[in-house]
Amino acid sequence: MTDTPEFLAKRLRAEGEKMSAFFSALTDAQWQRIVYTEGAEWRVRDVLAHFVSAERSFLSLFASILGGGSGTSEDFSVDRFNASQVAKMREMPPAQLMDAFAAVRAEMADWVASLREADLQKTGRHPFLGETTLAEMVKLVYRHNQIHYRDLRKSAN
Repeated sequence: MTDTPEFLAKRLRAEGEKMSAFFSALTDAQWQRIVYTEGAEWRVRDVLAHFVSAERSFLSLFASILGGGSGTSEDFSVDRFNASQVAKMREMPPAQLMDAFAAVRAEMADWVASLREADLQKTGRHPFLGETTLAEMVKLVYRHNQIHYRDLRKSAN
């Protein structure tokens, strides 16, 4: 079974290293390239800020669900949350964002590695997936980055 804490932590670490390598190789001009124009305009640096804020929030959400919490409320607005969190980090320089991403990804991988397999079957409400297991929520952490990574690569070229 691939939904083991060890496997998921390994995937998180590997995907995090891939993201870190991508961001480390960007030029100053590439950091300023526009990735998304729908809603608020997001540049490459804003996507990295989104990774940091989302992962910090997921750590808190996942720990709450593990402890018996129900997850996010049904009226939680992902778009409003993402916009507000990215705006809070708008002035952070890319190097600081990269450090923050590396730190939060290491924390996420370590937290996942500390789980028991039974923990991964606990359920709660995820802001995007709805009611699901912690295993599915953890998988979405690295899949989420992979989705944005495709768009980042297009904009950085």
